[in-house]
Amino acid sequence: MASVDIAEYHEARLLLLLDAFGTADAPVNGLTKLAKLDFLLRYPVFLERILDRRRLGWPIGLAPSRAERGAVESRMVRYKYGPWDNRYYPVIGALVGRGLARMRLSGTTVEIAITDRGREVAAALVDSNEWSVVAGRARLLRRHFDSTGARLRKIIYDELPDAVDRPHRVEI
Repeated sequence: MASVDIAEYHEARLLLLLDAFGTADAPVNGLTKLAKLDFLLRYPVFLERILDRRRLGWPIGLAPSRAERGAVESRMVRYKYGPWDNRYYPVIGALVGRGLARMRLSGTTVEIAITDRGREVAAALVDSNEWSVVAGRARLLRRHFDSTGARLRKIIYDELPDAVDRPHRVEI
């Protein structure tokens, strides 16, 4: 996959999260929240474990496929702040640069909001075969995990100890 394709993949996924979680009037508050939600969206096998512990099932068609369970994307490398924290700024910057999102600093918290143009692009992604499952999972996250970044971090650390109890830069 070319680097442009990889960048567009991350941009589309984050745009779907912003579409599910934020509005122009109520942005996503904090990179920690966005990173933890993205971790659960990007790695549905980990999300499934949390859903199982809470006795929540997948809606029809959203469970990880056999291919996803064995795909490289299902594995991750542990970083200090998330699965790929070094890419958030350029990916968010690309969304902002394209007019799909806006970002502002509120005190020490970064607020990220989807724009009207971003909603249009997200709607097209939701309607596409290749992104409809990801969009459905983003809505599932909104329904069950619309919380602060600190609370999401606690959930991940408490419920997925094997994913976080490792040295940094080690594959999980």
